[in-house]
Amino acid sequence: FDKIARVMGLGYPGGGPLDRASQGGDDKAFTLPRVHIHDAPLDMSFSGLKTAVLNAVNQAEMKGEIISVPDMAASFQERIASILADKLLLAAADTKAGTLCLAGGVAANGRLRSLVNEGAQKLGATLCLPKPAFCGDNAAMVGAQGYYEFQSGNIAGADLNAVASLPIDSE
Repeated sequence: FDKIARVMGLGYPGGGPLDRASQGGDDKAFTLPRVHIHDAPLDMSFSGLKTAVLNAVNQAEMKGEIISVPDMAASFQERIASILADKLLLAAADTKAGTLCLAGGVAANGRLRSLVNEGAQKLGATLCLPKPAFCGDNAAMVGAQGYYEFQSGNIAGADLNAVASLPIDSE
């Protein structure tokens, strides 16, 4: 959202402005790619989608044409939101999850919230959604927490390393 909003002149951070710009736009105005990774139905990549939008905007600029910001914002948002919602709902169905949660900056996106809410209802799952005001960027939240940990003297040595494969229930 941030990169595409920036290239469309909507500023940074771009999630909120792009969401607002999409209102009234035609979400079918631009045909944008949807990556499917064979044998990995839950994997996703947005690099092709981002490139497609950047190319469309750049090509229009080179031709002296104007891209409809509401239409591009709506088309882009619909593609991203549908991919994220589909993957989350597929994972929830596969694992028989009874509760779903959206978090981080993307959780403020109105279209994503709507799609996930509809899907959760169809699955009979409970959906936990923070108020949009509490859907801040995860990096900012981690940074803020780090600041308070540092202020409290809760620090680690330089030999500490991340363990990406650590189970979520480990201490």
